[in-house]
Amino acid sequence: MTRIPLSAPDLGAAERDLLIETFDAGWVSSVGPVVERFERTFAETVGLAHATAVSSGTAALHLALVMLGLKPGDAVIAPTLTFIGGVSPIVQTGATPIFVDVDPVSWNLDPALLDQAFEVAARDGLTVRAVVPADLYGQCCDIDAIHAVADRHGVPVILDAAEAVGASRNGRAAGHGASCAAYSFNGNKIVTTGGGGMLASDDAALIARARHLATAARLPAVHYEHAEAGFNYRLGSLAAAVGLAQLGSLETKVERRRDIFDRYVARLGTIDGLSFAPEAPGCRHTRWLTVIRLDPARAGAPETLRLALEAANIESRPIWKPMHLQPAFAGAAMVGGAVAEDLFATGLCLPSGSALTDDDIDRVCDVIIAVMN
Repeated sequence: MTRIPLSAPDLGAAERDLLIETFDAGWVSSVGPVVERFERTFAETVGLAHATAVSSGTAALHLALVMLGLKPGDAVIAPTLTFIGGVSPIVQTGATPIFVDVDPVSWNLDPALLDQAFEVAARDGLTVRAVVPADLYGQCCDIDAIHAVADRHGVPVILDAAEAVGASRNGRAAGHGASCAAYSFNGNKIVTTGGGGMLASDDAALIARARHLATAARLPAVHYEHAEAGFNYRLGSLAAAVGLAQLGSLETKVERRRDIFDRYVARLGTIDGLSFAPEAPGCRHTRWLTVIRLDPARAGAPETLRLALEAANIESRPIWKPMHLQPAFAGAAMVGGAVAEDLFATGLCLPSGSALTDDDIDRVCDVIIAVMN
């Protein structure tokens, strides 16, 4: 049978038309009107004043941390339940990550544990320079509560909103409340450029500095002049054209993913031992991925279900493995961890792409029901 992917790109005529228009106009590099339009339109979409398009969400986050001037002896606090792209820039700048558990409702960094993380840093002789929470699976973290703690300690909050384009909390789009926010347009995201990212902020100087660094830190001279080493992180025009067209249907794509989630709930919600990722109070969850949890005593192991789905040519995937359990971060400081470990042990991500049909979702549900029974 045709494979059902986890989260395939949802592309149509608008993306094709603007891509060809851009190609025919000769705009293929990282400069030109299409990239600039994409940046302006994205900033307007999320309600922030400025944005710069880059090659990935990880690159956006790396630029944000580089601008802090991090060095050995500095620490950055981050959630343990996240994708490694939200954490690897910390070590790439020479700083040390301190991981914090997540709360059981939003599955995002638990603000109640933040003070303890600062204490751990002081114990280890480290200076915390930033807090980098993430908006997991399309749900915003409690940025205000996180900011309140960070402000008491005098450090900025840089938001990893890679998975949350289209999400909101208390009426504010993902990205608000942080000094800057990094977003991803990877091929599996709701809005995609095939691979790319954005750094956005209300701080014009911060974004101008990021754009300068992302363009090899080239100074305005006829020849190539550099006073510092920058990065080749700019997004190309063809990718920006796809992203610009995608923004026009963002709301439709989010609503479809939420509809898919509702269909899963309608079909699977009464299965004993199966539950769904909650929507935190005040949040509009995009349901970038529909995530279920299985009580092993009543519903079996997620891996058993994953293998059954794979046998039916349906892709599913475990929840992110916590960073403090990853070999790359063996020995890293950790505050809490039980919630993230339990989510990893019991969670499974189901196909959620906005291009999936109701019949596709029913096919997934039929396999799950057969396994659960």
